[in-house]
Amino acid sequence: MTSREDFKSFIPTKRAIPELTLKAVLVGIFLAIVLGAANAYLGLYAGMTVSAIIPGAVMALALLKPFKGTILEVNLATMGASAGECIAAGVIFTIPALILLGVWTEIHYVETTFISLLGGLLGVLWMVPLRRALVVKTDLPFPEGVAVAAVLTTTVGGETAGGKKKDGGVSGIWLAMGGIVAALYKFGELSLNMFRGTIEHIGSIGKYGIGGQTHDGWIYGGVTTSPALLGVGWIIGSRIASYVFVGGLIGWVIIAPLVALAMGLPVPTTPVEIADATAFGYGNLELGSHVWGFFKIWGDQIRYIGVGAMLVGGLYAIWSIRTNLVDSIREAVIGIKGGQVDTKKRTDQDISYKLIFMLIVAMIIPIFLLYVYLSEMFGISLVMAVITIFFAFIASALAGYLTGLVGSSNCPISGVTVAVLLIVSLIMLGFGATGLAGMAIVIFISAVICIAGSISGDLLQSMACGQMLGATPKKLQISMTLGVLAISGVVGLVVAVLHKAFTIGSRQLPAPQAFLMKGIVQGVLGGEMLWPYVLVGMVLALVLILIDLPVLPVAIGIYLPFTLSVPIFAGGIIRYLTDRLLKKKFGSVEEEEISDWELAIKQTGITPKEKAIRTGLLMTAGLVAGEALMGVVIAILIVMGINLSLFSEAPWWPGLLIWIYIAIILAYIPIREILNEKT
Repeated sequence: MTSREDFKSFIPTKRAIPELTLKAVLVGIFLAIVLGAANAYLGLYAGMTVSAIIPGAVMALALLKPFKGTILEVNLATMGASAGECIAAGVIFTIPALILLGVWTEIHYVETTFISLLGGLLGVLWMVPLRRALVVKTDLPFPEGVAVAAVLTTTVGGETAGGKKKDGGVSGIWLAMGGIVAALYKFGELSLNMFRGTIEHIGSIGKYGIGGQTHDGWIYGGVTTSPALLGVGWIIGSRIASYVFVGGLIGWVIIAPLVALAMGLPVPTTPVEIADATAFGYGNLELGSHVWGFFKIWGDQIRYIGVGAMLVGGLYAIWSIRTNLVDSIREAVIGIKGGQVDTKKRTDQDISYKLIFMLIVAMIIPIFLLYVYLSEMFGISLVMAVITIFFAFIASALAGYLTGLVGSSNCPISGVTVAVLLIVSLIMLGFGATGLAGMAIVIFISAVICIAGSISGDLLQSMACGQMLGATPKKLQISMTLGVLAISGVVGLVVAVLHKAFTIGSRQLPAPQAFLMKGIVQGVLGGEMLWPYVLVGMVLALVLILIDLPVLPVAIGIYLPFTLSVPIFAGGIIRYLTDRLLKKKFGSVEEEEISDWELAIKQTGITPKEKAIRTGLLMTAGLVAGEALMGVVIAILIVMGINLSLFSEAPWWPGLLIWIYIAIILAYIPIREILNEKT
């Protein structure tokens, strides 16, 4: 593989400019908290998070520009944003499973804080040796790192932000516009209750004779009119968005109707179920009962197909990067033996490997004490603390490689977590710990490992950007640590507020990833795994692998509510139309995915093609951030008992019309200048 040992960065290695400064650190901590909170909501709502590195870079630039921050200060502040998003992703994928399992009735702030802190610090520590293994000594593209480097070198244009803006730059107004539009939409939907955010319907498709009995046939469809999910679809692109949609079709339009036809729709019987069914029908109990029954089939049966597909997909991902894992382990061994070569080159200075590995070994003690406190199982906690350290390295290496290959937004950290969760569950089964206490410690262990893998993978993306810009790795690693400390103290509070307002596992906060974790733990330790459905998912994954199609996006579509897959697909379609127009006008859009790092930091004006793509990127980042942050604000209003509802039962059509208008704006704004050239 190509090595980047002698890469010529944007800021020369021999030149030292302000980097680890108080203003950069404070902006990084602020962004860690803000974007961490936003992604906590988005992850619990939609089952996925969006990398904070791009919106974080834009926000850091905007905040530091009045203070004439250097390009390296902006980059360092961006690291804080990445840390916040990573900790949030790791927490919301795992900790809410404790609520779903019934281990906790509410989010425990202190325990969540310590889990976040231990996982985050472990991820940062393992990231240090992995930086050289995956960033310097490979030719992985790190797409979002390249994008941020290109944006910063173009918008800053030199060493310091605050100079005269260069011609051809992309205006940050589109980020603000996207954020304001999405925030107002979410406020109108959830706080003012002016319109519904989800439109769905279930209809009869006739009666059919099966086994001498007559059964009703049902078909379901719907859409969640979410600006953020439009943005997610645009960012991940038409290909991945289509795979997510295909997963939704498989689960909701093919398999679920077949199960309903064969077994009949479940009927709500308890007062809680009847209340839920009434909510599903927005006051119409008959319609709501049918929709509730369809969701019951999906939640109790179809989702396990997604579990099976995720299991195989995660294991296959590990197998596909086995060579890189060996290389990473070799780097770690060299560091332990003191084989790290001292260098005076600024852009290659890490925190001391010897110190790093001493701290990693020392981490066994607090992790062990946490497990003992949480589970009251002394011997098992000691063994699992050691296993946690090892698995955290594997998860960090795997997440780092996948991030470098496909980008942070598409990195299936959940697949990594699923693989770890399955192995840990089987180990605990071997110890005979099968009760709620055993399930709890499996979730705790997996949470620490998931957070470590998440933060190591995403921060390696930021380290790649720093390598291009000429940042000092040691200073970035310090910044990451501060970001971890900041968000760890806040994320438990954010998740607790969201749970109190919307309830984890409800339609407002479905927490699909946490549901997946719960299903696996219960399946292995509680004997509740629906193995036929899991096997169907595993076979489906094998077929997708054989025909060389990605497994994990399809699995996501199966276990996400169908109404969430539709807007993601719509965003992907808009991106496809944008790319098609650009291809027709300027040639292949693929050429814009810069693989050459030198091209990324080349200081030239932005071409019209680049400008269109980056305008769309800023606007969609605003849609995601605006809706997510407003979701947190509304949750706080609900917890405070502030009710601003204008209608008891909101109509559906205004929300749909506004959402379609937002989609049209998203399609038009990036290409408006190109269209105007034709007129």
